[in-house]
Amino acid sequence: MDFLCLSALSAGNKYKHMNKIKSETYDIFFAEKHFSQIENFLQNTDYQSAKKIILVDENTKCFCLPELLKNVKSLQTSQIIEIKSGEKHKTIYDCRLVWDKLIQLKAGRDSIVINLGGGMLSDLGGFVSSTFKRGIPYINIPTTLLAMVDASVGGKTAVNFSELKNQIGVFSNPRAVFIIPEFLKNLPENQLLSGYAEVIKHALIADKKYWVTIKNTNILSGTKFMDLIIPSIEIKNKIVGLDPFEKGDRKKLNFGHTFGHAFETISHKQDKALLHGEAIAMGMICEVFISHKIAGLSQGELQEIISHILKHFKLYIIQKQQFNTLIEIMSHDKKNSRDEINFTLLNSIGQSEFNRTCKTSLILETLDFYNNLS
Repeated sequence: MDFLCLSALSAGNKYKHMNKIKSETYDIFFAEKHFSQIENFLQNTDYQSAKKIILVDENTKCFCLPELLKNVKSLQTSQIIEIKSGEKHKTIYDCRLVWDKLIQLKAGRDSIVINLGGGMLSDLGGFVSSTFKRGIPYINIPTTLLAMVDASVGGKTAVNFSELKNQIGVFSNPRAVFIIPEFLKNLPENQLLSGYAEVIKHALIADKKYWVTIKNTNILSGTKFMDLIIPSIEIKNKIVGLDPFEKGDRKKLNFGHTFGHAFETISHKQDKALLHGEAIAMGMICEVFISHKIAGLSQGELQEIISHILKHFKLYIIQKQQFNTLIEIMSHDKKNSRDEINFTLLNSIGQSEFNRTCKTSLILETLDFYNNLS
């Protein structure tokens, strides 16, 4: 697939002078001089003499690492650990490979890991760092839109286990996050749209005005990327700040993910694996239908949301004989309680609620509705 040519990645007027968002325990940096911010951060007293270890995959090693090393002198003597990209490598086995390498490098609590990659690498790198020697510090430099707006913010780290999504993990915040939109210039179109699914999610659960903005923005043009990235991060950061350990409102961020994770799991057993955001887009279609059925979402908004999603994403059809398998996968979702499948649903665009359940008959009706959209 051809790479996008994103010629104008600077922030729009609204966010032009915005330097960072403060999280509860760390800062999320973005500005014109991105690399100088990383240099300044690493030169502080905590990390100036730390052993620096950069975690990359084969893609970020090629497209992003050279630019990072060229512009950040403090990282030019770093040790590099390379892992394989892709969700199928987000496993305990792959963690073990990184832990073994950290031992070989004699990494300790005076070291710092720099996760340079997308959501999968951020998740795995954060988990590996947080569990090695009971925790060594790490920072995230996300290189995909998905990681910028979602995976690198909020302190969730996890890997997949027994063919189920994010079953083994911990809550552990990075020491900092650096958003460098220039890295998006090497991002394939499907990866860019994968991140856009999380942008859609943030708007739908929390901000109707933001929804109007994204509907009127051409995501593929790249002309106002920070006008999409910053408010999306702000929405997630605000929710996480109120509920860091997902006991309440943070569950709203799982909208689209109950169905979406199940779609993603099934797709990885077949020839064409869905990207995370592609699966979440399909999950949102299903969960807006349930929202219409039991949570008060209007028919008009149901159609408006589905129309916008299908404008950007192709349906992934689930065969009827897979319906029960899909429901079985959903029954293992980490949000569930008392053996019931929990959903985050929309009351209207910008208004959401969590811990809603429904009968299996409605889930089956939803899957029929979803398939009939094709």
